[in-house]
This record gives sequence, structure tokens and C-alpha cells, in this order.
Amino acid sequence: MFVLDRARIADDRVVLDGAEGRHAATVRRLLAGEHVVLTDGHGLRADCTVVEAGPGRLELVVDARTETPQPQPRLVVVQALPKGDRGELAVATMTEVGVDVIVPWAAARCITRWSDARGDKALQRWRTTVREAAKQSRRSRFPEVAELATTEGVTALLASAAMPVVLHEDGDVALSSVDVPSDGDVVVVVGPEGGITPEELTAFATAGATAYRLGPTVLRTSTAGPAALAVLLARTARWAT
Repeated sequence: MFVLDRARIADDRVVLDGAEGRHAATVRRLLAGEHVVLTDGHGLRADCTVVEAGPGRLELVVDARTETPQPQPRLVVVQALPKGDRGELAVATMTEVGVDVIVPWAAARCITRWSDARGDKALQRWRTTVREAAKQSRRSRFPEVAELATTEGVTALLASAAMPVVLHEDGDVALSSVDVPSDGDVVVVVGPEGGITPEELTAFATAGATAYRLGPTVLRTSTAGPAALAVLLARTARWAT
């Protein structure tokens, strides 16, 4: 799958050039007659056939276009900042599973801190990782990576959610046992390696969130989000087909 502006995908014949064209023609070595999928990352997909291959570019004819609407319910994961490269691992895996929005969270016990230029670069790495994972998993609607959130911001998200979820090993309710709403936002909070503080738990509970457990084991912060998404998606129509 390759990414192109929506306006260009609207044409019946499309030239795929630039970085995407070089990857298709030079790295993938696609030739005339082969099938290519284009997307704008916002729901539009175009199934195409290569009619001409040149240095760093392909000329394509569009065979069919489809529009993927925003899926419901919308799955939002608030991800506390993990150590090292575990953040990129988390967002890549969540993208493959089916997350719609990822909200990086500066939790009290996060070891990693995003500040100034370092934070801007880290956020851009997450967004680049999501884009590449979405292409690999052939998603025509790419997840959004929001700006870094404070605990107050996360509390507001939970208060407005159709289903506010906090993952916690001491949760009284198994996530696999709950009914998931058919629409609206399901907001899932994943804490840092050091855990969610009692003060954060109290704020989230006041906002209406329930603490749920995933199972009998404690998962890393980088794997808890994908696991929770799989559990929730299995209980929605999104994974029914």
C-alpha cells in the first residue's frame, strides 16, 4: 500500500512518484500489469494496475475506489510514555490491531519525559511509526496520534467517553466480560512501568472510569494496549467479518 494525496487519487490515471514512487519502482520493482493499492490515509482506497514503470515512478490506472467510514465504536488508547523504543513498539502493534486514536500521556511515574525539541522528535517518531504500520497492515484510514496529554487532559477524555476504561491489575472486573457500546469512544488508559498512582486512579474514577483487569498476569505497558484492543474488538462488530 502506498500513500498519495486524495486529489491525485481522484484521477483515473495516477503517477506515483516521490518517496512512495521510488520505493514502489526501485525497491519493490513493480512492473506493468501488477496490482497496487493507494490510500490517502483518511479512508479513501484505490485499487490500481501499473501501466508503465520508470525510474523512481509508476504510472497507474485506477480500477476501483472505495471509501472506509470512521469505524464504530472508536477506540482511543491513552498510552503512558514507555522507556526506550517500547513506545514505537506499542504504537506499531496497536495500529496493526485496530486502534483509531493514540494519546501519549505524561503519567506521574513515567521515567521517560518529553520536553521541548526532544518531545517534538519523539512525537514525530510515533506518528511515522503509525504511518508505516498502517501501510503494512493495509489500513486505508490511519490512526491519529494526538499531542502529549496531561493527567487532567486524560481525565477529560474519560469523562466524555461512551466507555471509559483504566487497565489495572487490581481491577475487580475482567475486560473480557463487559459489553462494548456499538458507537462512541471507548477510551482505554494504559499506565507506565511504575503503575498508575492512587491520585491518578482517584481522578479517573471520579470521571466515571472503571478499573478493569486483562487477566491473571501483569503485562508490560507496551503490550497491554494491543492486548486490550484485541479483547474489545472481539466483542464488537468490527471483528465480526
